Amino acid sequence: MSEVATLRGPVKKDRPAPQQRSVERKSLDGTVLSTVALEPAYFGIEPHMAVLHQVVKAQLAARRAGTQSTKTRKEVSGGGKKPFNQKGTGGARQGTIRAPHYPGGGIALGPKPRKYDQKTPKKMIRLALYSALSDRASESRVALIDGFSTWSEPRTKNALAALAALGLEGKVLVVLSRDDAVAYFSFNNLDNVKTIDAGELNAYDVLESDWVLFTDETLPVAKESN
Repeated sequence: MSEVATLRGPVKKDRPAPQQRSVERKSLDGTVLSTVALEPAYFGIEPHMAVLHQVVKAQLAARRAGTQSTKTRKEVSGGGKKPFNQKGTGGARQGTIRAPHYPGGGIALGPKPRKYDQKTPKKMIRLALYSALSDRASESRVALIDGFSTWSEPRTKNALAALAALGLEGKVLVVLSRDDAVAYFSFNNLDNVKTIDAGELNAYDVLESDWVLFTDETLPVAKESN
């Protein structure tokens, strides 16, 4: 290692270039319509495990209600009178029967309502999502369909038939648009399926699922620069 590198600290590891991956675009009956190239920046990077861990941990912490609470000695009712004389009893002096060491007394150092939110930079949240999507794409666990326009009314039977035709087993994350209300109610009764709006897609839900199902409208694509 050169003297300059030694003074500046360790050299950062160069991350490999994104890989080009593709997915078969199918209809709801399982018919292959075409092959679509996935955006390498979203589905082809090497997963950043440290960022994934930090973002998922922060997301789980934010889900905690933080409403647990215990009463201190001043909040417990009763105990306003000194239980016995200060001197002459042969016992330790006591000021109230609501002290923490008394049955029914207050709790010392107990939990109080608090927020568990952790501040996470937007770039880290975005990198964690791309890492999770790339991990699923590397295992060929990303599915794509043309849409749910053929469903006229919500039916769980149609949802089960679509999953079987597409070969999706285990936990499935279905990414929907705001216009896919029929699909939402069709998948709503299935325990192994979770639906999510495309704008709310996150790393934890992607990692928790075995398959991620997109439509033509919800598949992430690169934004064109003006």
